[in-house]
Amino acid sequence: MSEARPPLPPFTAETAAQKARMAEDAWNSRDPARVALAYTKDSRWRNRAEFLQGRDAIQAFLTRKWSRELDYRLIKEVWAFHGNRIAVRFAYEWHDDSGSWFRSYGNENWEFDEHGLMRLRIASINVLPIGEADRKYHWPLGRRPDDHPTLSELGL
Repeated sequence: MSEARPPLPPFTAETAAQKARMAEDAWNSRDPARVALAYTKDSRWRNRAEFLQGRDAIQAFLTRKWSRELDYRLIKEVWAFHGNRIAVRFAYEWHDDSGSWFRSYGNENWEFDEHGLMRLRIASINVLPIGEADRKYHWPLGRRPDDHPTLSELGL
């Protein structure tokens, strides 16, 4: 039997937004083991041109990611939902080890099993170099404050 990760499908506008915020919060923790637990044991990913399968591969990927993408801060926003699927758009800011800042934009398509675990994640991502003065995410590392503007409010 699989562990449950509410909210469970079928999603409503409220539960889809809750699921997206929970994912955002987990990713902003930058804890690969914590994040990997939201996916089925055999979850399949396409992240840009990289294809992964399973929690161990996801955890290894995230470990590599956050060793390169420093001071990572992410915002996700629901684009659409239906049944057991949610589409989100996102933007995150980070810098590399030379201090150069970037904003990565993208879309993700998610499919969940009946226990609320993500079994499929398809991500398309673009990276834009930005100056430090162009940064929009200034909260302390970790969870985005509830009063911080959303992607739409930031015009992203």
